[in-house]
Amino acid sequence: MTASELTLPQTEKKPGRERPRVMGAGKQLHAGPLTYVVLSLFALVSLAPLVWTAIAASRTGQRLAETPPPLWFGGNLFKNMERAWEEAGLGSAMFNTTIVAGAITVSTVVFSTLAGFAFAKLRFRFSNVLLMLTIGTMMVPPQLAVVPLYLWMSDLGWSNQLQTVILPTLVTAFGTFFMRQYLVQALPTELIEAARVDGASSLRVVWHVVFPAARPAMAVLGLLTFVFAWNDFLWPIIALNQENPTVQVALNSLGTGYVPDEAVIMAGALLGTLPLLIAFLLFGKQIVGGIMQGAIKG
Repeated sequence: MTASELTLPQTEKKPGRERPRVMGAGKQLHAGPLTYVVLSLFALVSLAPLVWTAIAASRTGQRLAETPPPLWFGGNLFKNMERAWEEAGLGSAMFNTTIVAGAITVSTVVFSTLAGFAFAKLRFRFSNVLLMLTIGTMMVPPQLAVVPLYLWMSDLGWSNQLQTVILPTLVTAFGTFFMRQYLVQALPTELIEAARVDGASSLRVVWHVVFPAARPAMAVLGLLTFVFAWNDFLWPIIALNQENPTVQVALNSLGTGYVPDEAVIMAGALLGTLPLLIAFLLFGKQIVGGIMQGAIKG
């Protein structure tokens, strides 16, 4: 019997028992009409405060006091913006806030990544206790630390200086916990051990292994930290004055006076929000792309 004569028995196909088709991994799920309706409603609700701020900033204070309030834009937007810019001194305030928010963002991202890596992958004594203490600091209201923090900064001679606002927030418990939770899953221990076997030092492991793996989470943490630092009001209004203000401290001066002009206040608030909107428009796509890339790799 030759090899050509050997044939495998053919199974008969039974009707009604076809193998189920599995959707390919590359195919995308399409949303239904209800999904678009719900997302559109959420978008409108989220944009409503910003749109109202722009409408109020384009009107006069007298028109805003009338009933019903205006529901469309007026013609005084740029005039009110110019007045708010000059009265609040937003030029120097924007510069100061950029320095403060930039320094806080960079330091928080770097230090939180290093601390998160230590808690996630390194073994040392009392690591769980230190992690619990770090998380526990998030439960303490920040108002309780205002008085001792102010006394400390006064003893250092840093009153009304930008480092007074920067120093207390160089690293945060939330950032440390956030990076720790991300690195536990996103950074394989075998990758660190392979770098050690190749003779990499601790600094080289952090620079070439930890930072690339943590890049998506670092981008998200950086955006959240920058927004928080830019909008922070409680501690800057205590530590700084109108001679060396941040944006929020400078905007506070617009509400002073016997009869504050609400249109000018809204124009100043809109000017203070524009840098955040520009930053998100420029870097939002890269941040979302980094998040999706990290999710696919994970």
